[in-house]
Amino acid sequence: MLCSTGLPADYCINPYIGCLHGCRYCYARFMKRYTNHPEPWGEFVDVKINAVEVLQKEVMKKKKGRVYLSSVTDSYQPIEKRYQLTRKILGVLAQAGWPVTIQTKSSLILRDLDILKAIPQAKVGLTITTTEERVRRAFEPAASPVAERFSALKTLKRAGLITFCMVAPILPGLTDVEAIKRELDGWVDFVWEDQLNIRYGNWPTIQETVQRYFPHLLAEFEKRIGA
Repeated sequence: MLCSTGLPADYCINPYIGCLHGCRYCYARFMKRYTNHPEPWGEFVDVKINAVEVLQKEVMKKKKGRVYLSSVTDSYQPIEKRYQLTRKILGVLAQAGWPVTIQTKSSLILRDLDILKAIPQAKVGLTITTTEERVRRAFEPAASPVAERFSALKTLKRAGLITFCMVAPILPGLTDVEAIKRELDGWVDFVWEDQLNIRYGNWPTIQETVQRYFPHLLAEFEKRIGA
């Protein structure tokens, strides 16, 4: 369950395989090769139903370190409301005293504020790609609305947690990084930024989205990626 990672943590946990947020630019779609799903990436999810039991054993055996949730899924995608795997995982880590960094696009994270406050040095972040809801609907159709993400970060900060914003990916002509920073001034401890990455076959869905909703920007997208 615990795995090494290139992220700013010692381990990572992905409670689910796949993600129903359906982000058009997602490059975690390489995970599809490890499944038998015929559905396109963003339209299926597998639930690691034994994740909590496995984690309970591993925290007893492995050296304590920071855990990152998640690297190739979103721990708070809609199905989490039903299975509550992320909440149960956080409970195990809180009881064991392991520090956690968690990143999501969902305001559902506020449900677990009680547990997050019990975790030493918990760092909680929301990915925010845009300040405009029309852009969010086009590129992140099932993720939380932009206003909810801004509000969630402010609530988390008021609760005394270490907060951060991941501005990613920076969409050419659509992502106003400075506007996002202004909205969050004083509400986050740090901001990460990441450019648009074309990996693992995500360009066709990006191209389709831009052509449909923002055709005037297609040339700019192609220029940025060298298409």
